[in-house]
Amino acid sequence: MQSSELRSKFLKFFEDRGHKVVPSSSLVPENDPTVLWNTAGMQQFKQYYTAGDNAQKDFNSKNVTSAQKCVRTSDIDEVGDNSHLSFFEMLGNFSFGGYGKKEAINYAYDFITKELGLPISYVTYYEGAGFIPSDEESKKIWEELGVKDVRRDGSDVFWGPTGDSGPCGPTTEIYCKNSSGEDIEIWNIVFNEYFCDGSREKFDKGEANLTKLSTLGIDTGMGFERLLTIVNKKESVYDTDIFEEVIKKIEELSKIKYGDKRDDEYIKNGEQCWVDTRKKLRIIMDHMRSVLFMVSDGSIPGNKGRGYITRRLIRRAVIKANGLNMPNEIFTAVLDKFIEKYKDVYPNVNNGVAKNEINKEISNFENTLELGMKEFNKNTDPFILATTYGFPIELTEELAKEKGYKIDREDFDKKMAEHQKLSQTASLGMFKGGLLNHEEKTIKLHTAHHLLLAALQSIVGKDVKQKGSNINEERLRMDFICDHKLTDEEKTKVEEWVNDKIKNKLNVTCKEMNLEDAKKIGAEMEFGAKYPNTVSVYFIEDDKGNQISKEFCGGPHVKNTWELASSVDPVHSFKIIKEEAVSSGVRRIKAVLA
Repeated sequence: MQSSELRSKFLKFFEDRGHKVVPSSSLVPENDPTVLWNTAGMQQFKQYYTAGDNAQKDFNSKNVTSAQKCVRTSDIDEVGDNSHLSFFEMLGNFSFGGYGKKEAINYAYDFITKELGLPISYVTYYEGAGFIPSDEESKKIWEELGVKDVRRDGSDVFWGPTGDSGPCGPTTEIYCKNSSGEDIEIWNIVFNEYFCDGSREKFDKGEANLTKLSTLGIDTGMGFERLLTIVNKKESVYDTDIFEEVIKKIEELSKIKYGDKRDDEYIKNGEQCWVDTRKKLRIIMDHMRSVLFMVSDGSIPGNKGRGYITRRLIRRAVIKANGLNMPNEIFTAVLDKFIEKYKDVYPNVNNGVAKNEINKEISNFENTLELGMKEFNKNTDPFILATTYGFPIELTEELAKEKGYKIDREDFDKKMAEHQKLSQTASLGMFKGGLLNHEEKTIKLHTAHHLLLAALQSIVGKDVKQKGSNINEERLRMDFICDHKLTDEEKTKVEEWVNDKIKNKLNVTCKEMNLEDAKKIGAEMEFGAKYPNTVSVYFIEDDKGNQISKEFCGGPHVKNTWELASSVDPVHSFKIIKEEAVSSGVRRIKAVLA
């Protein structure tokens, strides 16, 4: 069974049983600051477990189903074995007071045994602890369905919460056999009966309080790639059709056969050892797929938070490929294959921005990789590798482990702390982004800022996206995603474009809109920024109603572009004074109004 068929079969099964099919939310959580990524299918529905009535209002149903994009990097060292991935899809059905344990278990049983024809090896149920009782109800339901092996289990079958707080409760798990005859957990059905006011770590330590929820919530999760592996009796998730064409392309370009062991050998404790080439190839594929989705959802490679994780995965893949002497074009080819695979399901992977950003990060890192590896082989201080050659400490530790020695992490952390303190001191008092004030000149430059973005997209290309802004009474500054330095001709054309719109006396209007509606009409937004459910969209349009610019913004702006015109020389009111690089793939323009 192909991946597209299995995904559709799952969603159709629940749609036919009264569930609203809800699209996957972004990997970057929109309304949950407690986590970096969406790590589970339930995360976008978290709020409905404490306010179930809102589900009926938002989805016209208390029951929903989805295939959710997820990222988990806690098991990154395991990525490349038969089952672990850093990016995966989670299939799930959810109910917010619409049905209870019996319906949830019956749905799962029917889908596994009747729709897919898979025999269930065994199931688990929660044995209870403290004031939380044993889940005898789930046990009885499974036995009535004829499942012979129903097992009691402890804390492993009490799920949640995600992040620092949230809904949680006992679970029942379904196990099926893989191609090797091993029992593998494929579906976890969570009964959200409680709200936890602390993290899972605090809960396990007895430092968090549980309160009973007024309504039982159903939250199920089934790893899509793992299920696909079992349905097709494959050895690993990497042997499914998701990776099939990628493997063929890698073999074609690199002349490496998937599963080969090459001369990746080294001496450890006096013995000759090999690095598993197949595992390296799996890591490269996994990480490229992950960063494609990460960057598509707004996580640009950087030095902090999500950006750091994105950067680390890219650089880890580059180092693995370097160790196999793979050609540079391998990454673009792999990305192209994944884009082709997913573009119909997740169209935003095919917008060109993610691919460009990833390739820039790779190119930037490759420029220092050779020198960095030479320094590593000299056992150079990992602090120098990090600050001079861009080696994340985790990668240095991983390389060191392969070579049989350990990095002094305490010494590294001490040096980095001192380095960061100096960097922060040097940047004190630097002006932060946005408008400095609402003075008349600042407001005019703010409107000119909108015209500038529209001009860049018209002259340079639609892939130009705003990355940040800084506006005061004297000048505007825009950071934007662009893959090259602007030519003098391009800058002149941009200036002429803006000045033409000033001269044509275009109206500037504002409209409050639902976020999703604003996205549908193509309103521009700052790349990677988060917005509330209701947004203000500013339009600049001519007397025929043609929209020259439409952009998410909080204002304020002038009423008509003619207000930007210079009294001395209205034909040349707008002027670019500087264009420069900020970082790899990000340019900066400073401009003024005469």
